[in-house]
Amino acid sequence: MIKSLTETSDASLVVAIGRWHEDALAEVFRRHGGAVFALAKRVLGDPGRAEEIVQEVFVRLWNDPERFDPERGSLRSFLLAQTHGRAVDLLRSDTARREREVRDHRATAESGYDLEHEVWDLAVAERVRVAVQELPVEERRAIELAYFGGRTYREAALELGAPEGTVKSRIRSGLKRMRSLLADTGVAASAAGDLPERTWAE
Repeated sequence: MIKSLTETSDASLVVAIGRWHEDALAEVFRRHGGAVFALAKRVLGDPGRAEEIVQEVFVRLWNDPERFDPERGSLRSFLLAQTHGRAVDLLRSDTARREREVRDHRATAESGYDLEHEVWDLAVAERVRVAVQELPVEERRAIELAYFGGRTYREAALELGAPEGTVKSRIRSGLKRMRSLLADTGVAASAAGDLPERTWAE
């Protein structure tokens, strides 16, 4: 370019950007970056996100400079329009996300896992704990290790110092006894009825 960058028009700088002159982009940023940031910050109210918008606007100019038409207005107006549109899109996206979260929470409260279910589950858990405590010591230790402690049959057998087959028998006997104990409280089906199939399958 014949003229220095500081004397070059905005339109000529955009032409230079189209020819991959990074110094031309830097000059455009020097001239208009502050205004772009100020607008983004005013719309978003967040300096960090405003900086992201600034970067996006100037990267878009670098990648697609022909979108700027000098006959339709100044480069600053073009950049500010891009900034405002992107910032508003971001706000709308945030609003839509918040509204979706509110709807999801409301739907959960109205038809999903409500307080009544939670209280019931807590009651079941307490009855299971009591039933475990009422088991004979050997059965209780086997179940505590293999079920609550996450041990395999073999690991539980090693820790208890008993044959693996014996530990399996204790577990099955204990679970059977637990079903009987829980049946008296009316929670057998939801608490112990599925334990062998769900947890103890070999």
